Amino acid sequence: MVENIDWITVERPGYLGKKRDEIEKSWDKKYGDGNWRLMYEWNPLIIPRREAIQIYEDAYYEYFKRYPQVLEWLVKTASDVYDTAITNVEAKFDYEKQETPNNHIHDVALRRAVLRNGRWFEGDHLMHVRGEKTEGARISPGVVSFHLPHMIVKGEIKDYGGKGIWWHNNTVEDFYQRNKLLQVRKT
Repeated sequence: MVENIDWITVERPGYLGKKRDEIEKSWDKKYGDGNWRLMYEWNPLIIPRREAIQIYEDAYYEYFKRYPQVLEWLVKTASDVYDTAITNVEAKFDYEKQETPNNHIHDVALRRAVLRNGRWFEGDHLMHVRGEKTEGARISPGVVSFHLPHMIVKGEIKDYGGKGIWWHNNTVEDFYQRNKLLQVRKT
């Protein structure tokens, strides 16, 4: 793994969930504001979140190409999708628009992957796309296979979110959580 000479990896923080803001404040207190960052291992590189999110989105794009019947079901059923709250639809294609305590990139990735596949939603209702008992559970990031499973880092990660590992191995969420790194500035 190629590290930046100004930064050192201190842990693999894994899932942060609704505790994200609280955890980030604790890192500010421990390491100092601006002296820590979340990055992603993409062997042999360390990449920023925006590139990791692009790879996350690519996984959905590739999934829909591999399973066009799932894409067809989604666009014919849903008028749009949301991840953590109905207000997520306001983000449209913008990963930076985060109005809830936990990140919602899944819905944005789905919208962008649908668009990149030359389609758009034609259905009659908003679809909740995360959680075992939701209509969109079959396209949850914890279920959808990751297109480059050999790039997912194996090993232990912290469970800051307190839910344990709720996703399946070699899925989109597995990549997003296992490849995440907490780095601190060298002093």
